[in-house]
Parts: sequence; C-alpha cells; structure tokens
Amino acid sequence: MWFWWFIFVCDLLIPVIMIIAGNMMWKHAPKKINGIIGYRTARSMKNIDTWKFAQEHCGRLWWKIGWVILMPSVVIHFPFYHSSENIIGTVAAILCTIQCLILVLAIFPTEQALKRTFTEEGVRR
Repeated sequence: MWFWWFIFVCDLLIPVIMIIAGNMMWKHAPKKINGIIGYRTARSMKNIDTWKFAQEHCGRLWWKIGWVILMPSVVIHFPFYHSSENIIGTVAAILCTIQCLILVLAIFPTEQALKRTFTEEGVRR
C-alpha cells in the first residue's frame, strides 16, 4: 500500500509542476531573454516582444493542460489500489510517459502562435 501512495504522489508531480510553472511563466515571466529559465526556442528568443509573448502563451497553455490532466491522473490510480507493485509501476510508467509527452507537445501550439503573430525577423504582424 505504501508503494501505491508513493507512486500516486509521484504521478501528480508533472501536472502540479505544469500548473505552478505555467502560472509563473504566464504571470511572472522572466524579464530578460535568457538561456536558462523560460520557454526557450530560437523563435521565442528573437527579441523581448517574442520572448514575452512566448512565455505568456506557453504558461497559459501549461496552466490549462496541468489542470486538465490532474483529474485523470488521480482517477487512473484508484482501480489499482490493491494491485501488485509490478502493475502499479507499469501503470505509473505509462501515465508518466503520457504526461511528459503532453508537456513537450505544448511546444507546437506555442510555436504556431509565434509564427502567426510575428514575422521571421520577430516583428509583430
């Protein structure tokens, strides 16, 4: 039973981090373009306008997605409460993989929004 609780908490980390990081990026984005913190792609780092737009867009997206995947992440675990550690671990690995994939896939809508809003030189359309 302790293993189930441990895995349950671990599988909630990605949605919770998405909610917290998304809120921070959305409302308290890094003021300066940097290569360490924030949404960092070549298109987002063209100038300060593209930087702010990308932080807000990706942050808002992560915040929304984090809330959306939090509930299924909780519900998926309950049928496996009395299952073996192997089954719980397998379910957790599949869930974590899906969560990470969703996290990374947020790049595509953000890049599309940047492309729609800015020219290749980073000038607002």
